[in-house]
Amino acid sequence: MLPQEIIRTKRDGGELDPADIADFVRGLTDGSVSEGQVAALAMAIFFQGMARQEAVALTLAMRDSGEVLSWPELDRPVVDKHSTGGVGDNVSLMLAPIAAACGLAVPMISGRGLGHTGGTLDKMESIPGYTAMPDNALFRKVVGSVGCAIIGQTGNLAPADKRFYGIRDVTATVESVPLITASILSKKLAAGLGALVLDVKCGNGAFMDNPERAQELARSLVEVATGAGMPTSAMVTDMNQPLASAAGNAVEVRNAVDFLTGKARDSRLQQVTLALAAEMLVSGGLAPNSEEATARALGALEDGSAAEHFNRMVADLGGPADFLADVDKHLGKAPVISECAAERQGYVTGYDTRGIGLCVVTLGGGRTRPSDPVDHAVGLTGLLPIGSRVEKDTPIALVHARDDDQVAEVRAQLRKAVRIGEEAPAASPVIMGRQG
Repeated sequence: MLPQEIIRTKRDGGELDPADIADFVRGLTDGSVSEGQVAALAMAIFFQGMARQEAVALTLAMRDSGEVLSWPELDRPVVDKHSTGGVGDNVSLMLAPIAAACGLAVPMISGRGLGHTGGTLDKMESIPGYTAMPDNALFRKVVGSVGCAIIGQTGNLAPADKRFYGIRDVTATVESVPLITASILSKKLAAGLGALVLDVKCGNGAFMDNPERAQELARSLVEVATGAGMPTSAMVTDMNQPLASAAGNAVEVRNAVDFLTGKARDSRLQQVTLALAAEMLVSGGLAPNSEEATARALGALEDGSAAEHFNRMVADLGGPADFLADVDKHLGKAPVISECAAERQGYVTGYDTRGIGLCVVTLGGGRTRPSDPVDHAVGLTGLLPIGSRVEKDTPIALVHARDDDQVAEVRAQLRKAVRIGEEAPAASPVIMGRQG
């Protein structure tokens, strides 16, 4: 294999042979293909795209670059969910235990936040003692005994994707639909899933900011996953405002605990969580239709079994055994908590959702580079849904910060990111479409 010939073929709009794709990915994994050659192929794919069979071949080659898990010891369907990323998106923290309580096995391999989006792994690491990167033995044990485990990607799962993504990140090729597709699915296929449900975010807080692009990505993900032998469906959901009323790490965990225990449930967050749970149950063959599946998922919330599964998962992965019983004792709190008030009366008419995510980054709760440290305690709470009536001095959010200087900076950002107008806007759907 000559890497430069593979690059030339794609540069000129040709279709790559699956064997050539597999050879290139082997070189990507063992280092025999240079960083410049990887970047050149990524840019060629960015401009020329890939046929569906090429994307399937790339996905399978990256899956096979490392360990591929299987779950023969489990007596329940193995199903997972993946979100393309947003702001205030803590769905996974409720969804995994709900699905487990309903009879699914959920080996959820999650990522860290980057840029304006939050990361499930960072949220779980705000729980003291929680082992986010367990060895395979512990991972299997927890999935087998509890039914779910939320962990991070190990170096042995799809290592080609890790190198490829790192190069894409610094060469402005992240947004390529076939490359996003292969990156997401290679890791999910390596996890040994029987079925997958995808949450493709759409809006000004998502990587796909318009419905056409979001539907394109959803369609690509479903078709490539199906072509690779994994039944998959996708929902396109709104990310033109934060999904939860909290954005950050520990604050989103506390929001999830309130959701699981019934103390408080944000309406849009509940809609998305229950819809994805229903899709997982139908995909796993545990419910005949979405209506019955939704009722089962809601039942697991109301009877406390989902909360119990979450607490057991936390304890079995090294966190406090009484986490749900005394969450405030265990989660870190920012030294300064201060209101950001509306400067005029009216209605919340819209959000710069990316701007809300960047407020969290400003506070230290996000990262702009993979190596950046994260302050788990900081963030925003009390974010109002679009359509909320506010008076002058009504709090539009609470800022959880390290010091008053951070509060002042984030207040200014928040007032730009939260739009207030004279008339209440029309309600918009949180679930925008479906594929598969």
